[in-house]
Amino acid sequence: MLIAQSILYTILWASAAVATKIGLHSVPPLILASIRFSLAGLLLLGFGALKGWPLLPLRREWTAIAILGALNTTLYLGATFLALTVVSAGFFNLFVAINPLVVMILERVWLKRLLPPQKWWGLGVSAVGLAVGSWQSVTAGHAPWWGIALIVGGQIAMAVGSVYFHVARISMPGPVLNTWQLLAGSALLWPLALTLESSTTVVLHSTLWASLAWLVLAVSIGAMLLWFHLLRRGASQASMLLMFTPVIGYGLGWIVLREPMGFRGGIASLFVIIGVALANYRGGMRRRRER
Repeated sequence: MLIAQSILYTILWASAAVATKIGLHSVPPLILASIRFSLAGLLLLGFGALKGWPLLPLRREWTAIAILGALNTTLYLGATFLALTVVSAGFFNLFVAINPLVVMILERVWLKRLLPPQKWWGLGVSAVGLAVGSWQSVTAGHAPWWGIALIVGGQIAMAVGSVYFHVARISMPGPVLNTWQLLAGSALLWPLALTLESSTTVVLHSTLWASLAWLVLAVSIGAMLLWFHLLRRGASQASMLLMFTPVIGYGLGWIVLREPMGFRGGIASLFVIIGVALANYRGGMRRRRER
C-alpha cells in the first residue's frame, strides 16, 4: 500500500508539467501560475477550517512564511511556468529529479555539513545526465538555453527554500504552512503577472478549466496532502521512487502531449536516476550501519 501511494504521488507530481503545458495554450504563464496558487491556497484554507487545523501562524513565523512563499512559489513555480512555454514537460521533469542533490550542495555550503564520497559520485553522475539532456534539447531545437536557465534557477530557489525551512524551525503543521506559502507566493506574483502580461489574450474554454482543476485539486492539494500522509508513515524508502520522475514525466509527455522522447533523453534520465540512487541509497545504508 505504501509503495502504491508513493507511485501515485510521483505520477501526480510529474503530471503538473503536462497540465501546465495544456493551460499555457489559453493563459500566459505568470497569470496561470497566480490563478493556480490563489485558488489552491484559498481552497486549502477552507479545507483546514473544516478539519479544525490551527490556521493562524505565530507572529514570529510570518517573515519565514513570506520568504518560503517567495522562494517555493513565486520564484520556483513562477520560473517553472515561464520555462514550460519553451521546454517539454518531460525535459522539465528531468531536472525536478535532481532537486535533492541541489539541496545536498546547499547544505554543504550553507550548513557546513560533511558529505560522504558516494554523494559526490551521485552528483557527478546526475550532472552527466543533465548535460546530455540539455545538449540534446538545445541542439535539436527543443529548448533554448534561457529556458534551461529558468529551470535551474527555479530548482535552486526551491532548494534554498528547503534548507531555509530547516533553519527557520517553523512549528506549524506542514499542510498549514503550504497553505500560507501558496497565498504569500501568489500575492507576490500577481503584481508581476499583471504588469508583464496585462495585454496578453486570455482564452477561456474547457481545456483551461480542466488544466486548472488538475493543477489545483490533484497537484497542489491532492499530491501535497498525500505527501504529508506518506511522511507521517515514515515513507523514507518509498520516497526513493520519486527518482523515477524523469521516466514518468517523459512518458506522460509522450502519451498526453505527443512530445518526442528520444534516445538521448532516455540516456539522460538513466544517468539522473542512477546518480540520485547512488547519492541516497548508499548514504542511507551507511546511516543505518552507524545506528
